[in-house]
Formats: sequence, C-alpha cells, structure tokens
Amino acid sequence: MNPSSALPAPVAWSRAIAVASLLALIVLGLAWELWLAPTGNRTLVLKVLPLAVPLAGLLKNRMYTYRWVSLLVWVYFTEGVVRATSDHGASVALASIEVVLCVALFAACATHVRWRLRNAKGAAT
Repeated sequence: MNPSSALPAPVAWSRAIAVASLLALIVLGLAWELWLAPTGNRTLVLKVLPLAVPLAGLLKNRMYTYRWVSLLVWVYFTEGVVRATSDHGASVALASIEVVLCVALFAACATHVRWRLRNAKGAAT
C-alpha cells in the first residue's frame, strides 16, 4: 500500500509539494553549477549533496525528516538571497528561483507537520 494513499488530501498535497520542491532544488543546484552559470569551480556542485540526504525520508513520509528539512532549507534560502543580490547575469534569475523553491519547501514541510499532528490528535479523541 502506498503510504500517501491513507493520508488526508491536504497532507498528501503538502507531501507532494515538499518532494517536488526538494527535487527541483537538487536539479537546479546541479544545473546551475555544472551548465547554466558555472562559477569556474565545479566542486560547488557538492552543495547539492545535503539535499539528497532527506529525499528518502520524505518519500517514506517520516515526520522527523519534514521537521529537520524545514531547518536545513534556510541555508539554501540564504545562499539564494545573497547570490540574487550580489551576482550578475543568469545567476540572479537562478538564485531567485532557488529562493522561491526554498520558501515552497519550508511552507510544505511546516504545513505537512501541522496537518499530520492535527489529524493524529483528531484520531486520538
């Protein structure tokens, strides 16, 4: 049985948005540093590795993963804001996309945790 099939619709939607935005951040980070606007030092692509770690936890719908990803994402948000305001050219647009994806990921994780806790309390009473 699919773990998301038993979830109420808002919880399933927040899970889908969280997974999609995390995958988009990974793809954006790889494309940015390798092809779209490389800084000349391709080792910066390693910044994407921490984003790959929580992917399995989100896919397995682990509450703890949603909680710590909502904290991890602020590192990438900060990078996006700094690069959007200090870089030039294509990096500004890519950094702006990174900021939007980070906000979406944070909102989805926070909403997912809140709705799951609310549903657990409702089921317990």
